[in-house]
Amino acid sequence: MIVIIDYGMGNLHSVSKAIERLGYSYQITDAPEVIQSAEGVILPGVGAFGDAMKQLQETGLVSVIEDVAESNKPLLGICLGMQLLFTGSDEGGYHKGLQILEGHVRRLPGVSQTGERYKVPHMGWNELRVSNPAHPVLNGLDGGYTYFVHSFYVENMNREDLIAYADYYERVPAIVGRRNVVGMQFHPEKSGQTGMKLLQNFCEQCKGVKGS
Repeated sequence: MIVIIDYGMGNLHSVSKAIERLGYSYQITDAPEVIQSAEGVILPGVGAFGDAMKQLQETGLVSVIEDVAESNKPLLGICLGMQLLFTGSDEGGYHKGLQILEGHVRRLPGVSQTGERYKVPHMGWNELRVSNPAHPVLNGLDGGYTYFVHSFYVENMNREDLIAYADYYERVPAIVGRRNVVGMQFHPEKSGQTGMKLLQNFCEQCKGVKGS
């Protein structure tokens, strides 16, 4: 079974329906024992970084997610859930993240290095540019377009943790990962065939979850 963590700030319905369409069993929960017994874990997220970390701390889920990351169990962070995997964020003042991956979350500046102004939030379809084609989450894909909605992005991350990126005036890390941990800045559940294939590839790494 795949667990989708419910900490009050995730787009649970669309993510769970996407997993259901792929034919995998899932449960939405905040129970630590259920999360720890799952074959794979998804950390969704919509909203502010600081509020999300506060919710995870108050529900005692920080240590649970850390345990999942340290195991061989697949862990997927989506949108804000991806950003939470990193060291910290400047959103609304500095907030420490889960510190599973190295990198800093900061606001898209809205002005390019050449002085060109651009719209923030970054909203819409962008092409994935692959950095690590051998990663299993990209199995059967060599790019494609995915749907982004965000005002903050990750910088100063480890180069080897970058799986794919998008160009939106800045280089936006789109898929990141190390070992069993993967993060997607975009919404795969809203990204058509490319997004569903990415979710399927993640689910296939979660042993024993096919079917109900």
